[in-house]
Amino acid sequence: MTISLHEASVGVYVPYLRNLSALLDHAEAHAGARKIDPAVLLEMRLSPNMYSLRQQVREANRHVLLSCALLAGCAPPVLADTAPGIGGLKAQIAATIDFAQGLPREVIDAACDRDVVFTFRSGATRPFTGKSLILTFSGPQFFFHVATAYDILRHAGVDLAKKDFLGPPRPPQG
Repeated sequence: MTISLHEASVGVYVPYLRNLSALLDHAEAHAGARKIDPAVLLEMRLSPNMYSLRQQVREANRHVLLSCALLAGCAPPVLADTAPGIGGLKAQIAATIDFAQGLPREVIDAACDRDVVFTFRSGATRPFTGKSLILTFSGPQFFFHVATAYDILRHAGVDLAKKDFLGPPRPPQG
């Protein structure tokens, strides 16, 4: 069985970004039903030294934007450095999906063995091949942040189940 780098990156990221957006819909409905300011949910965290829900969502987006840009050999769009509400986070997710889906599949697939360098906010760098970037770093980072966002919402009492994290079944790619 062969899987392309595009399928392993964009093909995985996009459905889970859509699921993340739907999780935010659940959060908004929960806040409305309980007359809670949604900002309270967005500032929740599982531990004092962990990112808030808002930042978990932003980090999930950031890993998609940076890794896909590295694979495609282009500059990533920059997310505004603000504290968006639920609507703003959903708009950032939509923009991230549009960016990832707009990248040429053949360019991403050709990046499998190409050297790429991930640059951290601190300026430190870490070298990868395109394949190792997705399989050992950005993919796991992305899922960590999406799962943590889900966990924060569950902890806050939002009525979610595993199917909300996983999303609807997807037909096999051909």
